[in-house]
Amino acid sequence: MNFDRTDRISEEVRREIDRIIREEVRDPRVCGTWSITRAEVTRDLRYAKVRVSVLEEEQRKPLLAALKSASGFIRRQLGKGLRLRYIPELLFEQDDNIAYGVHIASILSDVSVEEGHSADTGEKDT
Repeated sequence: MNFDRTDRISEEVRREIDRIIREEVRDPRVCGTWSITRAEVTRDLRYAKVRVSVLEEEQRKPLLAALKSASGFIRRQLGKGLRLRYIPELLFEQDDNIAYGVHIASILSDVSVEEGHSADTGEKDT
């Protein structure tokens, strides 16, 4: 099997799962700022690891629990949206990309404020 095909299928699965969760899953635990960052479909198309990044720390466990309990529904809807011989079994995992990005942005803003402050006071960094 060609890896390009697997990569294309993984991206289509990611997009479709994101759409299904946003538009069709009616669970109150699915809230907050979250993103489906990646879906990794195995070469035989039997399993897909779906990486979910959640910004709010208190929402992570309830959101993952909601997605795991709705995985059968999501898989069924995925089968309706994609034309594949096998619809992969979905395995949801936590991904910390959003939180890490916010952390890096705050560090960069702190550094730029410090540099601006030292430039205003005429101090020289060594």
